[in-house]
Amino acid sequence: MRFLLLSVATLLLVVEGSTADRILSRRTKRELASPLHVGGIRDPFGSYCQRRGGCCPGRDDMCTVPYLDTICYCDLFCNRTVSDCCPDFWGHCLGVQPPFIGTCERNGNRFFSGQTYKENCNLCTCGTTGRWECEQNACLMDSDMIHAVNRGNYGWKAANYSQLYGMTLEEGIRFRLGTQRPSRTIMNMNEIQMNMDPQSDRLPLYFNSAEKWPGKIHEPLDQGNCAASWAFSTAAVASDRISIQSMGHMTPQLSPQNLISCDTRNQGGCAGGRIDGAWWYLRRRGVVTEECYPYQPPQQTPADVGRCMMQSRSVGRGKRQATQHCPNTHNYHNDIYQSTPPYRLSTNEKEIMKEIMDNGPVQAIMEVHEDFFVYKSGIYKHSDVSFTKPTQYRKHGTHSVRIIGWGEERNYDGTLKKYWIAANSWGKNWGENGYFRIARGDNECEIETFVVGVWGRITMEDMHKHHHHHRRRHI
Repeated sequence: MRFLLLSVATLLLVVEGSTADRILSRRTKRELASPLHVGGIRDPFGSYCQRRGGCCPGRDDMCTVPYLDTICYCDLFCNRTVSDCCPDFWGHCLGVQPPFIGTCERNGNRFFSGQTYKENCNLCTCGTTGRWECEQNACLMDSDMIHAVNRGNYGWKAANYSQLYGMTLEEGIRFRLGTQRPSRTIMNMNEIQMNMDPQSDRLPLYFNSAEKWPGKIHEPLDQGNCAASWAFSTAAVASDRISIQSMGHMTPQLSPQNLISCDTRNQGGCAGGRIDGAWWYLRRRGVVTEECYPYQPPQQTPADVGRCMMQSRSVGRGKRQATQHCPNTHNYHNDIYQSTPPYRLSTNEKEIMKEIMDNGPVQAIMEVHEDFFVYKSGIYKHSDVSFTKPTQYRKHGTHSVRIIGWGEERNYDGTLKKYWIAANSWGKNWGENGYFRIARGDNECEIETFVVGVWGRITMEDMHKHHHHHRRRHI
């Protein structure tokens, strides 16, 4: 029976071939349509012709079946060069193996052409020749880089983070940083003059703001795939400074989302922004707490920041008052917190250290390179493990972080390694519980180039009011 069917099919194809001139004279859209199976049959197990009730002899342009987002054919004219046949045409109508379906091997399993799998950040597709065709993106979590760092003597260790796995390096730079380099005008901002007395201003070998001011230094948050370190670092430094300045009467964790959604003047929300714009907003408009206006990571695209849900109005003497309830309906404390204008510190490490010890954490801008994403512990310095790789594996972008302290360690050879203690905004399961240590004193990754401090705008009336709020909450 199969032999007879094959003979009929062959005869029909020969007849069709002899009437090529007539067919060409009435070319149809069907012949000009794009092939269904260029990238391999997407549904090799589908029973299309069988479900239709069989095959049509000769040419029958109505002999079609819906196929994914188009149609496929079950007539014996089925064009093998343009491959508009249904996936089961060859097996069901001709009783032969499909000519277009290649198979690829992976982990002992067979895959048909068109089937895919994801290898870290690269999509691999089974080609018609039976070979896997994979994208060649540089991945954020690069196992070669992690092994190279851990094998080498770099002074720090690397790890593979599941929350970053599967992202390309380009996506990491685009979505996980988000601070724009300050303009030339801002970079020319005067540094404050700090007269340090070598006798009275003795700086300890180790200092951590969280130990000097317990309960007033806030834990690192996670910005997720939202390029808004400009908002996270600003809100974190302001939160710590207000808590320290008010002697613990006010310990707000200020809302990055308030800045992301509402500070829209020349800012890009989750697509990046400027720290000088964030400080302007904090001074002129003010923000509420994270509890009042919680962070909502972008759902669709990183630029999706949500509309502003918190406005404020002037109540005199530069102070502001909220005009709306908290977006979090379970929170009723919509107090507005403000800061003074920021001031720039010297690039001298001793002056930065004294500022942190006297007044609290500071904000710093740094260049993040490809190996920083895999940092796990130790004193970070940008390594050379990717220097021999193509340029797509070596990328960097601008980030902003909060420096909360410093320290030093002895190397195995007796040399001294000085470091800053800094808080990142990639969650507490990154680095050293959300923090990292980075080489101090030699402007590693430009971390000492642009450092700012700020004062909270606090009156005795504010402290008294918040003290009563605080007591009421704990009675």
